Amino acid sequence: MGTTLKLGSVTVDVVKKDIKNVHLSVYPPEGKVRISAPLRMSTENIRLFAISKLQWIRLQQKKIVDQERETAREYSERESHYLWGKRYLLDVVEVDGPPRIEIRHRRIVIQIRPSSSTDRKRELIEEWYRAQLRAAVQPLISKWEKAMGVKVDKVFVRRMKTKWGSCSRASVSIRFNTDLAKKPPECLEYIVVHELAHLIEPTHNDRFTALLDQMMPNWRLYRKLLNQLPVRHENWSY
Repeated sequence: MGTTLKLGSVTVDVVKKDIKNVHLSVYPPEGKVRISAPLRMSTENIRLFAISKLQWIRLQQKKIVDQERETAREYSERESHYLWGKRYLLDVVEVDGPPRIEIRHRRIVIQIRPSSSTDRKRELIEEWYRAQLRAAVQPLISKWEKAMGVKVDKVFVRRMKTKWGSCSRASVSIRFNTDLAKKPPECLEYIVVHELAHLIEPTHNDRFTALLDQMMPNWRLYRKLLNQLPVRHENWSY
């Protein structure tokens, strides 16, 4: 069952679920706010929680509104696409055979059957990005597991709408956004360290910040770079 809270200029959609903890999210492209709360949590306590997070909510909304967005992709000839922070032009080669994608100099070449739809091209390229990220992330996880004294049980690579990564301490698993394959490699490594740090400290408190400072002194530069780069053009919803 859902309700809506109005906190000045901020509207919060509230959904009660059979969960243990309260979750606050701010969604692109307009900065919609949602709180998922345990069934037992009263409306007044939810309101007090939201009020305590107003400064953070407004900061996240500003970041979302200010961040540059990519133009919508049509997956056509000579369209710009990115891999590890570098720009490539797309070559679409129609062949009567199995699809494949490869890098040739500064081009991403997709071989696809004639008359394939734009959606089919999108699916193939997104799967290719997923494979690129999966291959790159595992060596980084192995490196930082040793450095930080943690161990991950499961790693997932998938399209994510609101986060670059997430960590589940309960299942000892980490999820990575496939769009990280488009960003510079140091951005991916920062997200790896960030999510592994959550296995030690679940919140973004002083202990968490000190851990990042110790492991990766330049993490703020990588975070800033990641937040300044254009993000996927999409009408995000929840």
